[in-house]
Amino acid sequence: MKKLAVLMLGISIFAAGCSNSEENTAEESTENAAGEEFTLTDDAGNEVTVPENPERIIGTYLEDDILTLEETPAAQWTVGEDSVQEYLQPEGLEGLPLMPFDLPFEAVVQEEPDLILLSSADLADGEKYDSYSKIAPSFVVESGSYDDWRNRLTRVSEVFGKEDLAQEKIAEYDTLIEETSAELESEVGEETAVAIWWTGDSYFISNKDKSSGEVLYNDLGLSAPPLVEELSTDNETPWIEASLESLAEMKADHIFFIGNAEGDSETAFSDDVFKNIPAVENGNVYEYTQADSWLYSGYIANSLIVEDVEEALGSN
Repeated sequence: MKKLAVLMLGISIFAAGCSNSEENTAEESTENAAGEEFTLTDDAGNEVTVPENPERIIGTYLEDDILTLEETPAAQWTVGEDSVQEYLQPEGLEGLPLMPFDLPFEAVVQEEPDLILLSSADLADGEKYDSYSKIAPSFVVESGSYDDWRNRLTRVSEVFGKEDLAQEKIAEYDTLIEETSAELESEVGEETAVAIWWTGDSYFISNKDKSSGEVLYNDLGLSAPPLVEELSTDNETPWIEASLESLAEMKADHIFFIGNAEGDSETAFSDDVFKNIPAVENGNVYEYTQADSWLYSGYIANSLIVEDVEEALGSN
């Protein structure tokens, strides 16, 4: 009887121990799931251990993608205190600390990031990458290799494990394009359009396959003037400088003009040499500033450009 009592006591202790062990294992499993990490190879060939659900993200000049993926960066890209991505302020950047475009180590450390996205391999040149990696896991997204923002967004989404959300946003944009392009086809037909950026008294035309040109021609199917076709051939520059002589002879029916401030289009086209451009002659110059999204590329930027084009041309 005494032996049976001892045996029963031993079984009870063993069972209690198993129970506690299972509870501890369950707790550890939950903690591991909450802090699960995974490894990705970035665009510079670095093996990066990415934290799950990073809370303080530095991703300068990738903010369009980050916000699209429903994440909020800890700081925002700037070139000087006055040059920020204005179009993204109401989308989630307003009030965020500024981060200089060249990512000074001291400024990065101050933000205490748990993930750093580098938008160019140049930012990780030499020993820079090792220095950033000592601050937080650092992932290079060579944005220059992603001519189509869809590809870049998909790449960034891998870092956050949000590939499904990226595809959802791309599908939403493609639906917007399909609906808007159908409307514009019936409204403007074969009329030509061009985006012109005026800065420092110089005129730049958007490349046919990049920046705003990608939206106008590849997405919305608008016709490009011969000058755009000519300048874009074998040219990888998003915005290409055009001479006054070539602009004066340009047969563009619609001009999307980007200046520094409202009213700049009147100054930019005040010279008589521009009077023969159909868009100028007929009052079909639509003015925007650098605060708008026309100089950028991304789900948010391109969606806003599409809305601008629809507003400008949809009622013609």
